[in-house]
Amino acid sequence: MSWFQKLFGHNHGVVIGMLHVPALPGTPCHNMALQAIIKKVCEEARGYMRAGITGLMLENMHDVPYIQPNHVGPEITASMTAVSSAVRQEYPDIPLGVQVLSAANKQALAVALAAGLDFIRAEGFVFSHVGDEGFQNACAGELLRYRKQIGADHIKILTDIKKKHSSHAITSDVSIAETAKAAEFFLSDGVIVTGTSTGIPTSPQDIQEVREAVSLPVVIGSGVTVDNLHESRAMLHANGCIVGSHFKHGGHWQNNVDFERVKCFMDEAKTLQT
Repeated sequence: MSWFQKLFGHNHGVVIGMLHVPALPGTPCHNMALQAIIKKVCEEARGYMRAGITGLMLENMHDVPYIQPNHVGPEITASMTAVSSAVRQEYPDIPLGVQVLSAANKQALAVALAAGLDFIRAEGFVFSHVGDEGFQNACAGELLRYRKQIGADHIKILTDIKKKHSSHAITSDVSIAETAKAAEFFLSDGVIVTGTSTGIPTSPQDIQEVREAVSLPVVIGSGVTVDNLHESRAMLHANGCIVGSHFKHGGHWQNNVDFERVKCFMDEAKTLQT
């Protein structure tokens, strides 16, 4: 049994719901006390659990505009740890992960270790790209050495390849399949394939090519909706999906979670779970 199936209980049809943490201290849109942020995120987690979600992932998506990882301060790491710890304390058994934007993968590992989380989502694991926050260099060697150094080998690292909101012109001669192979060679625990931006469907061809190229878990990172869940060939080749925008009122990531949408989606997704 793969680590993915052990953690999520299924090897296909896994759905990871996004907990988009309100803007944190020091960021331009910050306007809530940390305790209020914790309360809101925990309320969303409860709604997801009632709707039957498979797993959850916290992300500081409201911290726009994003900055380079070496500028993500200790206040963000501390705040994400506090929020993550509160969710973990309430739900000790739910598969729970974290992503810290932008590409603050070491900070995410530190949060996961301190809060008892199961996985992180990492950007820029292999090859380099240009994101809207600037140039991002590959980090696999440094990140995995850091994971070993802090005793966090049990925390899995799901890695974006050819990630959304980015230009990949500098690696245009490297296919998505070859990128996935490089991630596997560099000891990624699983790969995430996305569309071009948040909420944009992922190419079924990309998913199939990646699935055929590697033996790692493959997760769809954008654009899955209740309407295309069964229609898209992508879900047949992937182990699961991460859903954020579609679960929000009006399908927009900035809005609150619409738990009727979540329940409707999960009712359909459960027919794919194996």
